[in-house]
Amino acid sequence: MKKIHFIAIGGSAMHNLALALKAKGYQISGSDDAIFEPSKSRLQNAGLLPDAMGWFSEKITLDLEGVILGMHAKKDNPELLAAQEKGVPIYSYPEFLYEQSKDKTRVVIAGSHGKTSITAMVLHVLNYHDQEVDFMVGAQLEGFDTMVHLTEHNDFMLIEGDEYLSSPIDLRPKFLWYKPHVTLISGIAWDHINVFPTLADYEDQFKQYIDTIVPGGAIVYNQEDPVLTRLVATTQNTIRKQSYQKPEAVIEEGVTYLQTDEGDLPLSVFGDHNLANLAGAKWICQLMGVDEMDFFEAIESFKGASKRLEKMVTGKTAHLFKDFAHAPSKVLATAQAVGRQFEEFNTIGCLELHTYSSLDPVFLPQYKHSLNGLDEAIVFFDPEALKIKGRAPIAVEDISTAFDHPNLTVFTTPAELHQYLFQKEYSRTALLMMSSGNYGSLDWEKLSELIVSF
Repeated sequence: MKKIHFIAIGGSAMHNLALALKAKGYQISGSDDAIFEPSKSRLQNAGLLPDAMGWFSEKITLDLEGVILGMHAKKDNPELLAAQEKGVPIYSYPEFLYEQSKDKTRVVIAGSHGKTSITAMVLHVLNYHDQEVDFMVGAQLEGFDTMVHLTEHNDFMLIEGDEYLSSPIDLRPKFLWYKPHVTLISGIAWDHINVFPTLADYEDQFKQYIDTIVPGGAIVYNQEDPVLTRLVATTQNTIRKQSYQKPEAVIEEGVTYLQTDEGDLPLSVFGDHNLANLAGAKWICQLMGVDEMDFFEAIESFKGASKRLEKMVTGKTAHLFKDFAHAPSKVLATAQAVGRQFEEFNTIGCLELHTYSSLDPVFLPQYKHSLNGLDEAIVFFDPEALKIKGRAPIAVEDISTAFDHPNLTVFTTPAELHQYLFQKEYSRTALLMMSSGNYGSLDWEKLSELIVSF
């Protein structure tokens, strides 16, 4: 039995990989300095929760097949130093995924936005038609126990390809490890400015990624993105190229209908970005052996990935949505989707500035007009988060100027934000909450109950 140790096992991706490897027959151990839900319960149920929190160099033994190093760990982590001293193989998360898929056909979904949703769509369609594949996706999906699934026998490995760093000691983007046979890129919009300080730096990662596609492989790309289209057109890699664009659809009584040759198809997802995602997912499924009509049959029942324009609750006339959106392009796409889907409603968007990029005054102007598809906009940031991240203070006026929304309210304390949200009237209202944070420990149950009452 192969033995693998996880340094920072509690992360969302890391604990899912640990669970997948245990299911595959590996002997797993791990450490972390703090583990939160749902990772804690899931690890505990699998018998993988560390006995004590902290780092223990004695856990690094010579009988280990290797250690997997999470981004949460630091370069001076005692367990990492012990592994380096003893010569135990050290893998980043993406490097280990590649090792698990070297003998499979690797299908990678990449892009600044939409990659989780597209990967989820493809998995939903394959699962609907009982086609099993190995996979790694960045959100929990209905019908799947884990976000990672690994076997010896499946032919395909479907991977959500992230452009962020591989590990604390491997500063390459994750997706440069995967060497795909087939890939999709949904679009390129500057993000992660703490790592890629200029747009040119960011674009160059995707240029390098396109060059890693296995010669003779295929790229599916969004032709409505001019930067991406230019990179695909100028690559010297000998690959097949297939473009896609947003398909035709209509909205009737709050439902989006995809227009197909066989008639209008009602969808549970909505928004131009999700329609484009669907078009890309269709091409990937076809390259994996699912024909167009079988794709349409399956996609009708796709309800979305967790926190990706996820409908939380619905009242008689009110709706609450949650979305992971934080980058400007994601905020714009999600806000426009809700604004157009609920044109007859009062639409409210609440965005928490939580990431390093969003809290950088230099980057803030990238958000200009990103919330303008909504009737009312709320922006929340916590000055304490700025202190923790070592950022200079941001003035409320700078936020208002950056977003340039005609009906914008800015909050800088959780208490004021919560009071505002809980005292509002939500009749004929669609409320969209956007963040990778938690709005200062917002009481979601209380907010949901309020929405349901209208």
